[in-house]
Amino acid sequence: MKNMKNLKDSTQNTPLRRIVYFFSLASIVFVYLIIYPPRPSNTTLMEDITQEALPTKQDKDSKCDLFKGRWIRDLNGLVYTNETCPTLPVSKNCGRHGRSDTEYLQLRWKPDECELPRFQPENFLRLVRGKKMAILGDSVARNQMESLLCLLSQAETPIDTYKDSEERDRTWHFPTHNFTLMVIWTRFLVTTTERLANGTPSAVYDLQIDSPDPAWASKLPSLIDYIVISNGHWFFRQLYLHHNNNNNLIRCVFCPEPDINHIGPAHAIAMALRTALAFLKKYEKQTTTIVRTFAPSHFENGVWNTGGTCNRTVPLGEGDVDWKGYELEVRGGQVEEVERVRVGGGFSRVGVVDVTRMMLVRADGHPGVHWDNEYWKGYSDCVHWCLPGPIDAWNELLLAVISRLS
Repeated sequence: MKNMKNLKDSTQNTPLRRIVYFFSLASIVFVYLIIYPPRPSNTTLMEDITQEALPTKQDKDSKCDLFKGRWIRDLNGLVYTNETCPTLPVSKNCGRHGRSDTEYLQLRWKPDECELPRFQPENFLRLVRGKKMAILGDSVARNQMESLLCLLSQAETPIDTYKDSEERDRTWHFPTHNFTLMVIWTRFLVTTTERLANGTPSAVYDLQIDSPDPAWASKLPSLIDYIVISNGHWFFRQLYLHHNNNNNLIRCVFCPEPDINHIGPAHAIAMALRTALAFLKKYEKQTTTIVRTFAPSHFENGVWNTGGTCNRTVPLGEGDVDWKGYELEVRGGQVEEVERVRVGGGFSRVGVVDVTRMMLVRADGHPGVHWDNEYWKGYSDCVHWCLPGPIDAWNELLLAVISRLS
C-alpha cells in the first residue's frame, strides 16, 4: 500500500499526466455532445432517453400527475413489432401496408414529476392474475384492447375464446395467468335505436340517455374485476336524447328542429357517461372502473369522407395544437363526471386514464392511407392508431392507474 501511494504521489503532477487527463476529459465531452446534442428551447414535448427509466420508491409513493408530461425519444426498442404480435389486426398493421417511416415508433410518454416504467407484460399479467377485464366502447376502445393484446402476448400467447358474428365483441384468455380480456362494443354507452328512412339505416339515433346499454350492462351481474370505459366519436352526428323510456325528448345534437333544446356533443357525451358511472357504482365492491378520456382524431384538409388526410411523420409542436378545441371540452366533461361520483358520490374504486392532451400532438400515429379495408379503399384512417404506436402508452398508463387503485 505504501509503494502504491508513493507511485501515485510521484506521477500525479507530471506534465504528461496532465496532458493525458486533459485529452481524456475532452474526448468524453466530445462523445457526450454527439450522443446528446443541445436541444432547442422550443422542443418542450420531446427529448431523448437512451436507457429505461425505473421508478424510485419516492416515485411509487407519490401521487404525481401521470398525464402531465411530454413525449421523449426512447432508443431502447419496442416491446413488440408488427412481426412479433400474433394477434395484430390487419387494419392496424401500418408497416405491412407501406408505412416505412419509424420516427413515430421511437417516442414514449414521460410524466413531468415521476417516471412511468416501460411496459412489462409480466408485471401486468401478475397484477391481473385470476381476474377479468372488460374494455367497453367503440372501435377506438377495441384499438386499445388490440394494443394490450399485443403487449401481453410477448409474455403469453392468448387464446381467442369468443367472437360475435361481426367480431365486435371478443374474448381472449391467458391460461397460465387465468386472465380474461374482453372487448364489448357499445357506440354510446346508453340504450340506442337507429332511425330508418324508407327501411334503410339513416345514421340518426335516438338515445335513452338515462338507461345504460344492455350490451354491456347485462354482463355486470357476473364478476368483472376491471372495466375500462370510454365514449366519444359517435356523438358527432344527429342525435335525439330521451328520458323515461322514450317518453320525454329532452335534448338533441345537430338536429334541424328549432323547438328542441340543442346541446353540443361534449354535453351529450358527459350525460351518457354519467348514466354509465351511476350504474357501475352499484358494483363497486366487485369492479374497479377506469374511464379513458377522449382520443382526438387528426384529419387535415377535410374529414374522413371529404378527402381528409393525416400524413405527418413527426408529432405536432405545441404551437400547432388548438388547446381550446372541442377535444379538451369533451375531456373536461368526462373528468368532471368522474370527480362527481368519486368526490360527491363516494365512488372510490374509479380512476381516469387521461389521454386527450398527450394525444393531441400525436398526429403522426394514425394509419392514414396505410391500412386495408375493402369497403373504404382510398379513405384515410385518422381516428385509429397504428400498432405498434402511440396508443401503447395508454396501456402503460392503465397499468400505473390499476396499480394505484389496487
